[in-house]
Amino acid sequence: MSVPWLARNDVRLFLTSGAILFVELLLIRWIPANVRYIGFFSNFLLIASFLGIGLGILLGRRGRNVSLSVFAVLLLLVVGLIIRVQLDVQVRTADEVFFGLTDASRAAETNYFVLPLVVLLVTAVMAALALPLGPLLRSMKPLKAYGIDIAGSMAGIAGFTLLSAAGTGPLIWFIVVAVLLVLLMLGTRLTGWALVGLVAMGCVLFAVQVQVAGRPNEVWSPYYRITTYPDVAGRTQINVNGIPHQALHEVDAPKEEFYDQIYGWFPGRSYERVLVVGAGSGSDVALALARGADQVDAVEIDPRIQQIGIESHPNRPYDDPRVTRIVNDGRAYLRTTDQQYDLIVFALPDSLTLVSTTANVRLESFLFTEEAFASVRDHLTDDGVFVLYNYYREDWLITKLADMLESTFGSAPLLQTYDAQKATLAAGPLVTSLGGGPPPGDSVDPVPDVGEPVPRAASDDWPFLYLRTPFVSDYYLVALGLILLGALAAVAVAARASGTSLRRFSPHFFVLGVAFLLLETRSLVSFSLLFGTTWLVNALAFFAILASVLLAVLINAKWPIRRPQFLYAALFVTIGISFLLPPESLLFDPPALRYALAAGLAFAPVFFANLVFTRSFRDTRTADMAFASNLLGAMVGGALEYLALLTGYQALLLVVAGLYALAYLFAARWRRLADVDLVAEGYVPEPEVGREHALSTTSS
Repeated sequence: MSVPWLARNDVRLFLTSGAILFVELLLIRWIPANVRYIGFFSNFLLIASFLGIGLGILLGRRGRNVSLSVFAVLLLLVVGLIIRVQLDVQVRTADEVFFGLTDASRAAETNYFVLPLVVLLVTAVMAALALPLGPLLRSMKPLKAYGIDIAGSMAGIAGFTLLSAAGTGPLIWFIVVAVLLVLLMLGTRLTGWALVGLVAMGCVLFAVQVQVAGRPNEVWSPYYRITTYPDVAGRTQINVNGIPHQALHEVDAPKEEFYDQIYGWFPGRSYERVLVVGAGSGSDVALALARGADQVDAVEIDPRIQQIGIESHPNRPYDDPRVTRIVNDGRAYLRTTDQQYDLIVFALPDSLTLVSTTANVRLESFLFTEEAFASVRDHLTDDGVFVLYNYYREDWLITKLADMLESTFGSAPLLQTYDAQKATLAAGPLVTSLGGGPPPGDSVDPVPDVGEPVPRAASDDWPFLYLRTPFVSDYYLVALGLILLGALAAVAVAARASGTSLRRFSPHFFVLGVAFLLLETRSLVSFSLLFGTTWLVNALAFFAILASVLLAVLINAKWPIRRPQFLYAALFVTIGISFLLPPESLLFDPPALRYALAAGLAFAPVFFANLVFTRSFRDTRTADMAFASNLLGAMVGGALEYLALLTGYQALLLVVAGLYALAYLFAARWRRLADVDLVAEGYVPEPEVGREHALSTTSS
C-alpha cells in the first residue's frame, strides 16, 4: 500500500534530497553542540555525510526495501551515543589553541576513538537514507533528476535555516525528520519493516524529549546550545555547547583584572564614544557606562546571548538610552559604519564554533587579522585607543598579537599579563602619544620572547590567529588518513555488495567533486570576509550556490553547449580573475557596488563550474554512478581544504584550476568515464518510460 502521489519518482526524489540535506545539517549542528570533542572537527561530519551518500547510491543499485527503517535504527544509535557522551578535546601541541577546552579530560583515552566512531555512525546513517537515491536518479533523464535533487536540497537548507532563525531546538528538528520519514514510507510498499522504523523513530523523539526536559534553562541560538545557571555567588553564568563562556558581572563586583586595565593605565580619563565588539551579555557595556561613556555601540553576533543580557544582567546596561544594540559580525560592522570612537574594545570575542563546516574559519577569525586591525585604526579618533583582552593561554599568542598591533599602529602596544596567560593589550593614537614611555597609571609588562619559530601574523588570506605558524596538526592528518583509507575500503565493499564493477567509477566526476568542494569553500570564506561571518550570510551564500546549480541545469537543458572547451576556458578565466583580485581588494563602498562585484567575483567560477558539471552529467548513461563518484570526490575535497592552513585560501584557486584541468583531460583525452564499455559488460540502460512503478516500490 502506498499513497499514489508520494510514489511518483519526481516527488520521492525531491523529498529524499530534502531529507538528506536536512538530516545532514541537523547532525552537523546537534552533534558538536553535545560532544565537545567534535565541536572543532565538525567538517569531519561533512566528509562523513558525503561518504555516506556516495555509499548509499552504490548500495542502492540493487534496491532495498528496508533502508528507511535501517536509517531510523541507526539514527537511534547515534542519538543514544551522543546523549551519553560528554568529552573534552585533548590539546597536546603548543602551536595551536582551543579556547574553552581543558587539557585534562575525564576520559582521555576515549577521545581517540570517539571521532572515528561518530564519523562511522554518521556515514552509516546517511548511507541508509541515500539508498533510494541511485534508482531515483536513474529513473529519469540525468539533468531532470539532478535539477529535482538540487531543488530538494535547497528546500532542506531553507527549512533548517528558517527553524534556526525561529530559535527552535532539536526536538522540533527531529520531529521534522520523523514527518519526512513517514512521507517517504508512504511512497513505498509498506512492509513489517516500516513498523520497526516507526518504533525506532519514536524512540529517537522520546530520547531527545527526555534530554530537552532535563535542560530547562537551555536555548538554541543560530550558533550555540546555550545554558544559563546561577553560580555560588548568585551570578548568572552562560555555558555554550557545555563549555563555560560568560558571566553576568555587576560593575562593582570582583571580576577579571583585564576589564578595568585600560582605566588603570589612564586614570581619570573618560571615553565619550565607545564601541564594544563581542558585547555578549553586557558586562563590558555596563563598565563603559559606569566610567562615563556618553555613547556605547554594543556589537554582538549572537542574538540569544544578547537577549540573555537584556533580560538578566543586574545592571541592565542594554536598557540604557546611551546604548545602541547591534546584532552583527564585528568586522562587518566596522566596514559599514562611519562612526569614530574614543575607545574600541574587543571584549573576549572568542567563539567556540566554525563559520562553515567546509572551512576552518571561526566566527572571530576575520576580527584578528592585520587588515581588521587597520579597520579599527581608521575608526579611532585622534586620541583614541584600541584595547583587547582574553585568556590567551600561550605566550606566543600574546607575542603574535603584540607584533600585529605594532605593525598596524606603528608603535609598540601596552601590555599587561596576569596569571594563566591572561593579558590586556592596547594600541592607537593615545598609546603612540606616550612616545614609547610608560602610561601615567599602572605599569606595563614586556612582550614575551618566545624564540623560534616566530609567530606568523594572521591576515585575511590566512586568518588563523590560533596557529603559531602554518601547519596541520598530527591529529588532523591521522584522522583524515584513517577516514580516507576507511572510505576506500568502504567503496570497494559497497561496490562488491551491490554487484557494481569499479570500472563504472568515474574519475572525471570524482575530480569535479574534489575541485568544486574546494571552490565552494573558498567562495564561502570570501563572502564571510566581505559580508560578515553571521549564520545568515553563510546560509544565503550556500543557497545562492545551489541556485547557480539550478541555473546551470536550465541552461544545459534548454541551450545545450556542444563544445566543452568554451566552458572550461570561461571557468579558467574567472578563476584567474578571482586569483588576481582577492576578496580584500573589494572592501570598498558603496555596499551595493561591493556586493555586486563580490557576488560576481565569487560566483562566476562557481557558475561556470556548474555548467561544466551539468554538461557532463547531461550525457552520462549512469547518473547514479556519476553522482556517487562526484560525492566521493567532494569528500576528498573536504580533506584537502586543510591545505588552507598551510597556503591560505587564495592559493586554493591554483589547486582548483589544476583539478579542473585534470577533469578536462579525463573527459576529452583520457576517456575514463563511468559510461565506457558498460554495454560490453552487460549493462543496458533502462528505458526512460514505463519503469516508474517498479522503481517506486523497490528503491527503498
